[in-house]
Amino acid sequence: MSPGAVVQVVQGASILAGAWMIKSILDADEQKPMAGGRQCATCNGTRKVPCMCTRWSDNDVGCSTCSGSGKMTCSSCGGSGTGRPIPVQIRASSIPENRS
Repeated sequence: MSPGAVVQVVQGASILAGAWMIKSILDADEQKPMAGGRQCATCNGTRKVPCMCTRWSDNDVGCSTCSGSGKMTCSSCGGSGTGRPIPVQIRASSIPENRS
């Protein structure tokens, strides 16, 4: 095998290893729950809830929100399957000095 071919094999293997590593990192981010790891109480972690169109539908094709699937993205968790953190503002106030 010529030195040029060896270089190409090594480069190809390193590209595949890098792509595999990036994919595994991205897959881990999708599955990682937020701090506390609690499932959404509305969808129970399924990321979908029954679409409103199924309540009034006569077995037609559905609406544009659910694309006819009968399920739409959960509005409580935004489709993440985990609860959303509640934004909280904490104010720092000065503590009065104790003057004796």
